[in-house]
Amino acid sequence: MELNEQKTSQCVILGITGRLDTTNYNVLEKKLLELIDDHNEKILVECSKMDYVSSSGLRILLMALKKITMVKGKFVLCGLQENIREIFEISGFTNIFEIYGTQEEALKVF
Repeated sequence: MELNEQKTSQCVILGITGRLDTTNYNVLEKKLLELIDDHNEKILVECSKMDYVSSSGLRILLMALKKITMVKGKFVLCGLQENIREIFEISGFTNIFEIYGTQEEALKVF
């Protein structure tokens, strides 16, 4: 997995490339906690290049959503590939997260 961080005037965009699974979820966890601890309360996770997510990865995304919600921030996902979207649907996460098709659509909510 590779992470790509970009700060805009609206939010922090965190791009995930590759597999998010039990071997590397802690890298994403560390990055998200750093962002939140540094008072970045608007985070957009760009998932168009993420090709797999395990339950560990889902748990980290949920943890970040809860932490951002506690500080009245916004945590949004975009660009889920079809196989990833199915995992989110099966797990019920499409009802929990704000998910947009493209980064452009997601940026409008900030």
